[in-house]
Amino acid sequence: MHTIRGVAQARASWTVGLKAACDEVFYLSELLGGAPIAFFETPRLRREAFDAIDQFAARGWLERPESYHCLPPPLTAPSVESVTAIPGLSYQHVSFASEYAPWEGEVGRDRWLAYGPNRTAHARVFRHPGRPRPWIMCVPGYRMGGVAVDLIGFQVAWLFGRLGLNVIIPVMPFHGPRRVGRRGGDGYMTGDFIDTIHAQAQTLWDLRRLLSWVRAQDAPAVGVYGISLGALTTAMLATLESDLDCVVAGMPPACFAGLMRDNSPPIVQRLMDFAGFPWDVVRQLLRVVSPLAVKARVPRERRFLFAGIADSLAPRGQALALWRHWERPRLAWYPGSHSSFMFESAVRDLLLEAFRRGRLVRTERAAAA
Repeated sequence: MHTIRGVAQARASWTVGLKAACDEVFYLSELLGGAPIAFFETPRLRREAFDAIDQFAARGWLERPESYHCLPPPLTAPSVESVTAIPGLSYQHVSFASEYAPWEGEVGRDRWLAYGPNRTAHARVFRHPGRPRPWIMCVPGYRMGGVAVDLIGFQVAWLFGRLGLNVIIPVMPFHGPRRVGRRGGDGYMTGDFIDTIHAQAQTLWDLRRLLSWVRAQDAPAVGVYGISLGALTTAMLATLESDLDCVVAGMPPACFAGLMRDNSPPIVQRLMDFAGFPWDVVRQLLRVVSPLAVKARVPRERRFLFAGIADSLAPRGQALALWRHWERPRLAWYPGSHSSFMFESAVRDLLLEAFRRGRLVRTERAAAA
């Protein structure tokens, strides 16, 4: 009996180790892909950080981070184009002028507005004909934004086909058709935190506009489900929008500065420290896009989290920080890594629980799925 138990434990340990290795492959691809790190621009970054901290403090944004975000105008008439993703599965490509702009006189405003592709927002909509259905908004993670990656990552065939939900997947700034670098995501996590703040602020602006459009479709219920970087965005959205039937944060980072340091090669960290990169100032600035700085408006019983015990890209401490700030709601741990979440039964069980509680799916449909 002990031998059988030992074999089972060894097999489980080996499986988790294999899953963790997938995270290392992603990390290696980032290094080999040559994602630009802004340490060589430290003088500019220092100057902008110190200018911004004075500006943010003077305008009250550090004391009340939610005041940094304006309520955007509703989205009423986006462009809608029918596209075939794969044989037998079509979607609507929704696009519209974002209309987001940093505040007048804000540090980094002119540079941000010069990123032309970000001026247009995009989303992919998988929608059932006929009667109104509940909607789930899926907020992608870093380096997502391609149709195939988003389809697989969010298991759209399950959400749309098995659960019968309408699915909307927005494209984050710097990703997909909004990219400004060689690869989707370039510019988001490179140490230029003024750009990171504006990217997150624009994401929240665009998501809120899309939510206004979804609600105008007679949606009986609307949930938001984000993974990785999208989970941080989802958690921040829950501080601005109260009328969400459920929010699910999967493998959530909670601190941009900590995430950047955790995922930068040691040599880059030492170079940035040697050059005097103002980490403490940056952490203060990032309060305006931090879900830990503002109380969530979505009720506790409609907040859900999941995280992997072997996640090396968004370490467990990040998920725990958000869980504590969210007043310890339902949190599911799964025996895997950052990249194995889509294969984990604990993740699917948590999603079904969240969707049931948020009235996105009926109990009998959830049981059949």
